[in-house]
Amino acid sequence: MSFLKIFKEFKDHLFRKENILNLIIIVTIFILDRLSKLSILKNFNESTYFVNDFINFDLIWNIGIGFGLFSTDSMVIYNIITLIIALVIVILLYIFVISESIDKVIYAIILGGALGNFYDRIVYKAVPDFVDLHYNNFHWFTFNVADIFITIGIITFVVRSFFIKN
Repeated sequence: MSFLKIFKEFKDHLFRKENILNLIIIVTIFILDRLSKLSILKNFNESTYFVNDFINFDLIWNIGIGFGLFSTDSMVIYNIITLIIALVIVILLYIFVISESIDKVIYAIILGGALGNFYDRIVYKAVPDFVDLHYNNFHWFTFNVADIFITIGIITFVVRSFFIKN
């Protein structure tokens, strides 16, 4: 089977009626993430913006993956990680297409966030993270809107997989 035939078949499955709402979810999450990041990048003046006693906006550029893991100055390693992320997104997209309807929503949420962060990796060569949750001197990892949706999707996937019977 040729690659073009596989791609056409995949495209036909992707744009089926039952996937349209989930594709809208993916695009909506991507847009929400882009708007939040563009707002921070446009209005941020390199200092911490105090929101309340538990949340600050503090822009950092994450060149690693989640929680800054595998951060490196090596462009070779960065490009390998980016390629691996691209492959994971393609696999998730395939799983999304072949999944049952409730699972499609879960994968759509993860994909929307993953595509938001992937876009930044390609365009900026880093992902802007800016939400700083903290309590006194304890600070959680700084994250962004895409990370929120990826986390919600993964937690929902784990709960559905291990704790909810079909």
